[in-house]
Amino acid sequence: MSSPLNALVNHQCRLAARPVGLPKASDWQFTEQAVAEPGEGGVLVRTLALSLDPAMRGWMNEGKSYIPPVAIGEVMRAGGIGVVVASKNPAFAVGDTVTGGPGVQEYWAVPGDQIQRSGMARIDLRAGTVTQWLNVLGMPGMTGYFGLMDVGQPQPGETVVVSGAAGAVGQTVGQIAKLKGCRVVGIAGGPAKCEWVVEELGFDACIDYKAPAPGGVTKWDAVREGLKQHCPKGVDIYFDNVGGDILDAVLARINRKARIIICGAISQYNATAAVQGPKNYLSLLVNRARMEGIVVFDYADRYHLAISEMAGYLKDGRMKSKEDVVTGGIAAFPATLPKLFNGENFGKLVLQVAPA
Repeated sequence: MSSPLNALVNHQCRLAARPVGLPKASDWQFTEQAVAEPGEGGVLVRTLALSLDPAMRGWMNEGKSYIPPVAIGEVMRAGGIGVVVASKNPAFAVGDTVTGGPGVQEYWAVPGDQIQRSGMARIDLRAGTVTQWLNVLGMPGMTGYFGLMDVGQPQPGETVVVSGAAGAVGQTVGQIAKLKGCRVVGIAGGPAKCEWVVEELGFDACIDYKAPAPGGVTKWDAVREGLKQHCPKGVDIYFDNVGGDILDAVLARINRKARIIICGAISQYNATAAVQGPKNYLSLLVNRARMEGIVVFDYADRYHLAISEMAGYLKDGRMKSKEDVVTGGIAAFPATLPKLFNGENFGKLVLQVAPA
């Protein structure tokens, strides 16, 4: 007798070619697979929503990194939330909501011997919604929390600057910094994002990098002038999500013993030329400052501590979590991902695959 699962079809999006510059439609291939019952110890998950993150662009490139590249022909890697629809593992029951790395596909089959490696874990929707578990309570939130707290080591009264302030990581960093007693200045693109960062998230100021500076010559004069205005005593901590010219502008304003957290360089990810490093790096020497990278997976054994703390902030209203949810399922992935790189998304970018 056949299983009801045999009637289901798993629609998938696979990497067809390594992108040159911004990923395009021909870099993707759509495939279908039959859905089968899990084997002994295995779990089958129906994907509800996927996290779309700038780091995904780096995962498409060949070369050594902190994680192996997505292979040509492989389902595109992505974090997400799903619900267990079949289980032969005592740790997971049908109906459990789980987080992990389902990839860009409708069903995620995890063999019994891969459960631990897959990162699959049950989540409690009483602590936050599905989309909040992909934002403040998910990988972006963990990145922001541990990057700021472990690498940045903020002290009350210090000035923290965060780029990509209206994005998933940036919004978490700024709110935590405020809760820890810091002065927080964001950098974001457009007046609507800057207004939201200040009025809704409570940042002390936000610099619109897209705004023309009075008498400015280059597009980055607005950032330089904004840093002078809003960081008159310099910058103690800079949480960098964008790299490039904005990183250089902040390096020119850092204080002695400043900490620069390198989380990402979204301005460089789709460059077809060599990645541009910081021109003002000697400021690190002059100011006895340090620059350190953050890879969130290094803190996996402590996620539960950050989740507990930030779930409390969400519950009592001290922290907000804004998501930009795109519908359309797996088919919408190729057109949705570029929103991250042209500034279209407002908040954490989430692709809804199925209704919760």
